[in-house]
Amino acid sequence: MKKLKIGVLMGGRSRECDVSLSSGRTFCDHLDAVRFECVPLFLTTDGLLYQLPYRFLHRGKISDFFDRLAGEATRIAWDDLKNYVDFVYIALHGRYGEDGRMQALLTVLGIPYGCSKVWASAIGMDKHRQKAFLHNAGIITPRSILVSASQIKNGSLDAIIQELANNNLAFPLVIKPRYEGSSLGVCVVDTESELLPSLLQAASCGSLRPDSTIKLEDVLIEEYINGMEFSCIALEREDGSFESFIPTEIERAKDGFFDYTQKYMPGRAKKHTPARCSSETIGKMQQAVAQTAYALGFATLARVDGFVRENGEIVIIDPNTLSGMTPSSFVFLQAAHAGLSHTMLINHLLDIDLKRYGMIEKIGINQNENNSKIKRMRVGVLLGGRSHEREISLESGRNIVYKLSPASYDVTPLFLSQDLKLYPINQAQLALNSTEEIAESIEKSKGVAWNDLSKLFDFIFIGLHGGEGENGTIQGLLEEFDIPYNGSSIATSALCMNKYATNEFLRSVNIDVPKSVLVSLDTCANFDQDTFEKLLADNGIRYPFIVKPHDDGCSMGVSKVSSWDNFPRAIANICAIGKQTVMIEEFIDGIELTVGAFGNTADEVIVLPASQVVSGCDILSIEEKFLIGAGENQTPARVPAHVHALIQHVIKQVYIALDCSGYARIDCFYQTAQQSSTGIERIVIIEPNTLPGLTPATCIFHQAAEIGISPMQFLDTIIKLGVIYHRGESISPVDK
Repeated sequence: MKKLKIGVLMGGRSRECDVSLSSGRTFCDHLDAVRFECVPLFLTTDGLLYQLPYRFLHRGKISDFFDRLAGEATRIAWDDLKNYVDFVYIALHGRYGEDGRMQALLTVLGIPYGCSKVWASAIGMDKHRQKAFLHNAGIITPRSILVSASQIKNGSLDAIIQELANNNLAFPLVIKPRYEGSSLGVCVVDTESELLPSLLQAASCGSLRPDSTIKLEDVLIEEYINGMEFSCIALEREDGSFESFIPTEIERAKDGFFDYTQKYMPGRAKKHTPARCSSETIGKMQQAVAQTAYALGFATLARVDGFVRENGEIVIIDPNTLSGMTPSSFVFLQAAHAGLSHTMLINHLLDIDLKRYGMIEKIGINQNENNSKIKRMRVGVLLGGRSHEREISLESGRNIVYKLSPASYDVTPLFLSQDLKLYPINQAQLALNSTEEIAESIEKSKGVAWNDLSKLFDFIFIGLHGGEGENGTIQGLLEEFDIPYNGSSIATSALCMNKYATNEFLRSVNIDVPKSVLVSLDTCANFDQDTFEKLLADNGIRYPFIVKPHDDGCSMGVSKVSSWDNFPRAIANICAIGKQTVMIEEFIDGIELTVGAFGNTADEVIVLPASQVVSGCDILSIEEKFLIGAGENQTPARVPAHVHALIQHVIKQVYIALDCSGYARIDCFYQTAQQSSTGIERIVIIEPNTLPGLTPATCIFHQAAEIGISPMQFLDTIIKLGVIYHRGESISPVDK
């Protein structure tokens, strides 16, 4: 039966365009390939539409590929779109995607599309006007006033203060733009002096179009609601009514609202699903959410945010016609509690809309009918742990579980607690926001003994980062139990986790590394300026230099020190993460790069195209690495061809010298002859990573995609290399 072509539209003109890319990628990754053909569509900030090459789909940020679109993507005229797709799922966020414009365009073009239609989308984005319809339906919303753009522009503070008094609105107050999402422009103000600057900030959250000027817009001032914050997804049933999932409680942040960073940075927000309240209150929340979706004419899907006051009253603060679809977003978290996988949920959303358009009869294949007799490889995916990188491990492990094909693998997520105990977790637990939430959800009696792993699994995929997961400890345990695993050996893992020892080793084999010295914190505490600067001089180090732990990752505790006065604060950063020694390292000026490689033996090592790291500060922050839209990586790096060849040569040397196996990612700098202390252009190795991050938009996926390897194929390759390394031959799941 012919597959329907599903266009997944992402990007767009709003400030949520990078989140849209992440949502679109997740939708594409989990679209049922047996029933549908995926057509990734990308909309630029200036309204140009492209069919997005798959090698761009797993980038972390739009700027990573934007300048390559014209030359490498297929430009599509809007009127020709129906020749490319049968149906469009709108994965755009915020204005220009959720506000009715895109829905209107697709309607005129005669192209079926998902979720709410023009009117519901427009009213769903208008935080002021929607209140009238909700009030008419008996739904409570925060008391508020609308401040016009002209009032804000004219600085009419006295009139605004008087209107607040007339409506019995007192501080603290919530400021929010009338037409934005993802908490953009939202803040809580406590005093009159904060009011006008906050209004100006909220009023200027506008378009990203290159030709646009900042235009002030209306802003709402709302009462601050005390109570339990929640978010709840509702899905349309076949009869047109809405059924609400179990709601999620959001622990309120110190600044009073659930902001962008908490929404999209791994582990930042604390959520509880189900919400911690009585079943009666949960029922009231679900009812209010379904009523909200119905009152505003939503279709297929709704995500509704609200509060439960101490007296049990439900207050709706933000209805949304579309939900973010990042891998751990509310929609997947709550679907998992209802027993739905990512693919099952997406199938439901598509089926509802396809039936609406009379298209459902064109499809209908059971995706498991050809797979039921295949014996699959049993894979346990380790995630969590007790290192400072445990939240990133959760993101990596979750992504590994989601991307390993159920046709080939029987996958079990294994949560590693902070006391190094193992617990199998279900899909609902896997979708939780943080390792802390997972730890609270596990049943201690359901643990798995380490010595039983070989009976339960054919392969262990280590999704851990840092600590015991990456320093040879877990590798040694798995070796003892004779279980194949991914990545490098005990010795290589232990060496590469010790940055100082790695530098010493690489220097001994004539590979350029920064000059460095390892000093105990006790010694640092007794330094005076003269003694300290003599230590620097004796080791060939001068200001500025880098201070970092010698056995941690993800920029934890890393500082750039430009003078003696900065040194105590850098040492305090090391102390704060519980380290006893500090590594002082030469600052390398140049182009920062990160390069993936894979293979087991010297003759089969493949070095992937280098990514150029674009950082807003001297040190790449953890937010730039993992917060959606915060970091930037250009792949391939913007360097001349001869430099690419030099990078490939040196990285292969390093990979072989360290005896890496499976895969690795190596961070380095390229220096021109003028920048280099040797007077010769060179590659300076900063840090090898034997278990690099495998989060959805990680660099190593970008790089593999450049040579035609999808993330799913790359994970398959990692497993194959692990089996070959430990067994000497590839073991097919069918042969087990």
